[in-house]
Order: sequence, then structure tokens, then C-alpha cells
Amino acid sequence: METEQIGYRGPTACAAAGITYRQLDYWARTGLVEPSVRPAYGSGTQRLYSFRDVVVLKIVKRFLDTGVSLQNIRTAVQHLRERGFRDLERMTLMSDGATVYECTSPDEVHALLQGGQGIFGIAVGVVWRDVESALSQLHGERIDTGETLVGHNPADELARRRNRAV
Repeated sequence: METEQIGYRGPTACAAAGITYRQLDYWARTGLVEPSVRPAYGSGTQRLYSFRDVVVLKIVKRFLDTGVSLQNIRTAVQHLRERGFRDLERMTLMSDGATVYECTSPDEVHALLQGGQGIFGIAVGVVWRDVESALSQLHGERIDTGETLVGHNPADELARRRNRAV
């Protein structure tokens, strides 16, 4: 099934992105990363995040872990949002700790490294594959029908086999 037809509830998005539910809730309420499939409409409604939303959540987490300020992360996420998240998986995001740069070619990465300051990068394609792998083992939801899609979790299969053996 196409990833555009699947949404992920908050706890699933948190597990795949490696963040707490409190972070997810704060980022949604402040507009940093809002669920693009279904926002929360008051108490008791479930937010539904797209695959790309979960990738962006994990990118935000990686930037926070390396010390980039939330203000600079907001600027970077706004830039990605304005681009429509096109070619996200082929992008490298670089930062010197203060500014976030988008690099789409090895030449751009090389030019930034020539500046001499400390730079770190996030290869978005790697984050993309990490999120794909994590979500493949978690539950999603069909956007059109609301049907729960159960991910393949090897631990669950092992538990089922053990139960059958007894």
C-alpha cells in the first residue's frame, strides 16, 4: 500500500521518531510539526501523521540531539514545508550549530565543509529508511477507511509460535 494512503497515530509516530508523546504534543500545538493527515479537534480526537511527517519528526529530534536551537529548527522545517518536502529523501541537511543548510549535491556539502567551522549533517535518506523500517513493524491506519494495518513484528510472530507450542 502507498505510504500516502496510511496515517500513523501519535504513539506510533513517537516510537518511529524516537521522541516522547510530550514532545510530539508540544510540537503539534506550537506548529513545529503538525499532523498533515488529521489534526486533533479537541479532547479525545486522534491526530494522524503521514510518513513524511514522521520523517520530519525524526529530523527535528536529530537536530535537537546535536544542539541546534528550536528556533533554528523551526526555520529549517518552515523551509522544508515551503518546498513541499519534495526530494526530501535525496537531501542532506547540514548545520554549524547555528544555521541549517539544505544540500542536494556533494558539491554543496563540500563547499560548506570548506568554510572551516564544525559542521554536522543529516542524510535524510538514511532517516527516511530508518522511519520506513520502524513503521513497518508498527500499526498504521488506512486514511480512506480507518482500517488498522498491523505491521510485521518478528517478536509478535515468535510469541504466537510459543503460544501454539504450549
